Amino acid sequence: MDMVAYALPVVDDIPSTYPETILSSESGNWAGAIEEEMQSLKKNKTWKLEQLPKGKKAIGCKWVFVKKEGFPNKEDVRYKAKLFAKGFAQRERIDYNEVFSSVVKHSSIRILLALVAQLNLELAQLDVKTRSYTVI
Repeated sequence: MDMVAYALPVVDDIPSTYPETILSSESGNWAGAIEEEMQSLKKNKTWKLEQLPKGKKAIGCKWVFVKKEGFPNKEDVRYKAKLFAKGFAQRERIDYNEVFSSVVKHSSIRILLALVAQLNLELAQLDVKTRSYTVI
């Protein structure tokens, strides 16, 4: 029987807010995930700190935390953190003029999958992390 593992979230004890991560018994793991996300945002120049213009209000943001199981025969769990802006609170041409969405191009995924098929490789996992790929 072939074994297949999927990188699905592990649902136990996942914090829903940043303060909960600090109080968690796994706070070190969550801190690492948060730092990784912040470094990714800085590296990709997704945002920069600016002085808020007069008459404008800042929007909030929310952390989303996930645990992902590892591969079969491995006990490791990966901790993931993503920072999302609460853009739903904005109005076009009043609060913003440009839209940026960090997404992977479908052509990039197709090329990677074509290489896997062409070279008769086995793709165990495809993890897209803000325009960089990790193939394990």
